[in-house]
Amino acid sequence: MSLVLRLKLAKQRGEAVLAEEKLTELAVDPFEIAARHDIIVQEKPDTASGVSGMLLRHGNSFGILYASDIPNEGFRRFSVAHELGHYFLDGHVDHVLPNDGMHTSHAGFASGDPYEQEADSFAVGLLMPAKPFKRLMGRSRLGLEDIESARDTCKTSLTATAIRYAELTDDAIAVILSTGRTIDYCILSEAMKSLPDLTWLKRGSSVPANTTTARFNADGSRILQAEREEDEIDVLDWLGGRRSSIVTEEVVGLGRYGKTLTVLSSRKIGYDAYADEGDEEDDLVERWTPRFKK
Repeated sequence: MSLVLRLKLAKQRGEAVLAEEKLTELAVDPFEIAARHDIIVQEKPDTASGVSGMLLRHGNSFGILYASDIPNEGFRRFSVAHELGHYFLDGHVDHVLPNDGMHTSHAGFASGDPYEQEADSFAVGLLMPAKPFKRLMGRSRLGLEDIESARDTCKTSLTATAIRYAELTDDAIAVILSTGRTIDYCILSEAMKSLPDLTWLKRGSSVPANTTTARFNADGSRILQAEREEDEIDVLDWLGGRRSSIVTEEVVGLGRYGKTLTVLSSRKIGYDAYADEGDEEDDLVERWTPRFKK
């Protein structure tokens, strides 16, 4: 089974847990779900750097510890939901915690381990189920403002909400997390993927030099103070390709997390934009097919 399919199924399992628990309203409380399954959840202030949470096992009894070094309710709720992913997803307990003891996690889409990625995806489905989340979209200005509005309703982290937004929107959105000069990950909406010959920004690649994000990240104090900046930029400067289009670039520092979230957004990019160019059908198909550079 491909990783893409595994992650999709993990999101669906998160949504299925909500149905099993008969929870239909946002925001979803992962602490309540844990309590319903007799899982004790406690704060652990002295976790190692980068550790978001821990799943503990003693026989058939389980507990969750979550890190408190990042003072962000959404991140803590996501961390607990991530550990619930290990608990609910088939095969996870046997893999990550087959015997009594403790499993540490790095939630927040930072791990390359497929089990950690599945747990992240489960948390997304649990905290931001697709149908009710879509009803939150479009209530505010496209981009960071609309993402923040959805975040406030779901009580989730900004980064997780931005990623879910990019997955579900019909508009052209790119969500980029970066640390200094380095990209941690980049998520593109389907409309943004429709750009011809775009460059897929991979983990570890450099933040493009001529961007607001690059200038913002050059001053670490701006990140620590959670400042933000907005400008317009040609999508070519970020994603390359062969179609010029002006997008809004919004940048916000994530405080003590030490990272920067960038949102590129436009309603002018998408499949309909190509229909007016008089291309033949074969050329349109070629344009609509995303390319992913290895």
